[in-house]
Amino acid sequence: MRGAAAPSGSPQIRPTDWRALYRRVEGAQMAVERGFEATPEEKRQILRARAKMLAATGPDAAPTACLEVLVFSLADEHYGIETLYVREVYPLKDLTPLPCTPPFVLGILNVHGQIISLIDLKQFFGLPVKGLAEINRVIILSTDAMEFGVLADAIVGIQAIPLQDIQVALPTLTGMRPGYLRGVTPEQLVVLAAQKLLSDTDLVVREDIEI
Repeated sequence: MRGAAAPSGSPQIRPTDWRALYRRVEGAQMAVERGFEATPEEKRQILRARAKMLAATGPDAAPTACLEVLVFSLADEHYGIETLYVREVYPLKDLTPLPCTPPFVLGILNVHGQIISLIDLKQFFGLPVKGLAEINRVIILSTDAMEFGVLADAIVGIQAIPLQDIQVALPTLTGMRPGYLRGVTPEQLVVLAAQKLLSDTDLVVREDIEI
């Protein structure tokens, strides 16, 4: 894994091209399905998210500044992370535990010949921890400076969230390291600050690893 360095500048959010977004949702869904065989429930959730987005984007709809996120579940709650930072979704397999690392570092994975460390956000945020299962997925986050995977209980799909709907994180979430939270939607979707996660040196595995 590469060393950490803060990305330069914040990404610009432009008015959404809904036709392009629809094509990107289709492409993202195909990319997710290439990485794993979705369960029937995951497929239903992806279709519901896509239908909800299309219902709000009729031909006469005015352009709206949106944030596109990959929605996933952790400890029975839904979280979103900006797709700009998502390289791919990968099935959890061949995990190698790594000694002498914090509890939230589950180990390392060989992904297409590249060694990727795996972070458990449930332990990092102090959420209820469940055992690993075959349905778990790895969301690989990436910038030019850093890459690592985060564990997801399940993938829900891609969602476009109007920026005006993202409110400051609720007080009840302050125990979850509030600096890593971008905000919460009216549907209680917790939007994570991907840029903060990817620039945090505490999440770097500094050893040279061979597997």
